Amino acid sequence: MTLLESLRREARLAPESGISAVAVYGRGREGLIPLWTGEGDMPTPAFISDAATQGLRDGETFYTWQRGIPELREALARYHQRHFGRQFAAEEFLVTGGGMQAIQLALQATAGAGDEVIYLTPAWPNFPGAAGVAGARPVAVRLDLSENGWSCDVGKIEAAITPRTRAIFLNSPSNPTGWTASMEELKAVLDLARRHGLWIIADEIYALFYYGGVRAPSFMDFMEDEDRIVFVNTFSKNWAMTGWRMGWLRVHPSLQQTFENLIQYSTSGVAQFMQRGGIAALEHGDGFLASQIERARQARDLVCGILGETGRARVIAPQGAFYLFFTIDGIEDSRSAAFDIIDHANVGLAPGTAFGEGREAFFRLCFHRRLDQLEEAATRLADWIRKR
Repeated sequence: MTLLESLRREARLAPESGISAVAVYGRGREGLIPLWTGEGDMPTPAFISDAATQGLRDGETFYTWQRGIPELREALARYHQRHFGRQFAAEEFLVTGGGMQAIQLALQATAGAGDEVIYLTPAWPNFPGAAGVAGARPVAVRLDLSENGWSCDVGKIEAAITPRTRAIFLNSPSNPTGWTASMEELKAVLDLARRHGLWIIADEIYALFYYGGVRAPSFMDFMEDEDRIVFVNTFSKNWAMTGWRMGWLRVHPSLQQTFENLIQYSTSGVAQFMQRGGIAALEHGDGFLASQIERARQARDLVCGILGETGRARVIAPQGAFYLFFTIDGIEDSRSAAFDIIDHANVGLAPGTAFGEGREAFFRLCFHRRLDQLEEAATRLADWIRKR
């Protein structure tokens, strides 16, 4: 038995990220415009970084509250009150090492070996990957695609439920499609979960990056206190903090100790000085966030317009998030095409093969960048398309 063969099966079978493979190939090329990962091009604003720096100066480098310092959890409650129009308590929130750890903790609490977790596809590959590593079986339910965009047939979710199903993972607005669940769809999913005794892991990371109103519909708009919903979120997207690896969970207060225990046995908490930056983001970052959302709206329209003019790119303006998930006539293998686009257009895209079976012809383009840079990238890509 080799060293590899002696590892746990779930670890051996953890899939390589299809996004990372393309990024590694193109990273470092002079003049390349990277649109493959889900982040913007702006560094963290100074008002956030300065708060963390002050925490360092103040000696906040010791062990701290594993569920998050009280000031940050109180700031999370106030942030949610502003954006969701209802009262929240600090006891509902725990600070995590990024949105990815929040998802891992939600999975650890709700599903394990032999269990099944339903998720909608196309999907960010990290969720099914994390479910598999946890020993659970991720069960994909496909979103429908028509000329009017992406939609969810809740009946397909119900058809996928088996005696082994423990949870439904729902990401809305969605990465990579931008599909955003309507209030009626969310109510139908919650009703389904109630009838079958299932948990919902609600990924509403892009709730404020929504182009149909002030914010996307949320389970928080109508859920009852005792509903089995765990919310996962991150500081990464809203405030240009992807490298900070800091996120949060929202759970019923009765679950606080259980989730704190899970944090104890994984990371034992987030550095206190970093949490000072999180407080600054929540308390003083609404203006920065609003400007980023407006820039993303303009970027979406710009990219859709340039690619649409080729007559060969099939683009649907997303309802939310900051990704364009599109196809190009005549391209069936987006993975090999993504490498060719790097070589000949000097633009980095994520291949649809990274987002689930049956999406091999799609590309994901992150448009959360400066408009001039996006115009250049879209023009290069349009030229590449016309030459095919």
